[in-house]
Amino acid sequence: MVVGFNHNIRYKDEIFHIQTEDGGTKNPYITTLLYLGGTIIASKKTSYSDIIKIEMLDQVVEDLMKEQHKEMLRRLKAGEFDDRTPPGRSPDERQATPEPAPPPADSGKNPETKQNLDDIILDYLISDIS
Repeated sequence: MVVGFNHNIRYKDEIFHIQTEDGGTKNPYITTLLYLGGTIIASKKTSYSDIIKIEMLDQVVEDLMKEQHKEMLRRLKAGEFDDRTPPGRSPDERQATPEPAPPPADSGKNPETKQNLDDIILDYLISDIS
């Protein structure tokens, strides 16, 4: 069972964070949040209570999570949130957010590809957006 996905995405010289989580069978919702500078600028919450008793629920929920996560990424890249900024930041006064620090050398990276799991998932999500 996948609990969630988290990715930092650079778009128009800003670092956005997309987070998608599953609330589990006791709280059957998939929630995706889009952050800029620590402020939520968009969200989507989807119930899956109507399918809670199906076979292979874990796989179905994981697929729903991936699609909702990718949908938020598509919406970001389509410019849907260009006019939304956190309090104290206007579109004309945005300051570039520094690049995240590189991961420690021992961070679960695959030595053959030099990518961590988040990078691999992100590459997959971006290549599958069409």
